[in-house]
Amino acid sequence: MKEISAKEVQQRLEGGERLNILDVREIEEYHGGHIQGAINIPLGLLPIRMNELSKDKPYIVVCLAGGRSALATTILENNGFNATNMIGGMSAWEGEVE
Repeated sequence: MKEISAKEVQQRLEGGERLNILDVREIEEYHGGHIQGAINIPLGLLPIRMNELSKDKPYIVVCLAGGRSALATTILENNGFNATNMIGGMSAWEGEVE
């Protein structure tokens, strides 16, 4: 499984890079603060909603601490997606949230 640190994601975003962030936390968690531009598909809904994602785009997968996103990354990889787990999740995030 590919992994990336929260700091590297933050630096890439601050450098103007357009990233596809997939937040797999529950809706209430997502609305409590998320990385700007992140799309929300809760982990439990991922198997039935992954058709909303494009296999032509790389995704950085985020949750609260990194466990759910690791599982989601594996699910996505097993279904032909290019996915990378953000280590530490939002607990490690020091950037802005919306």
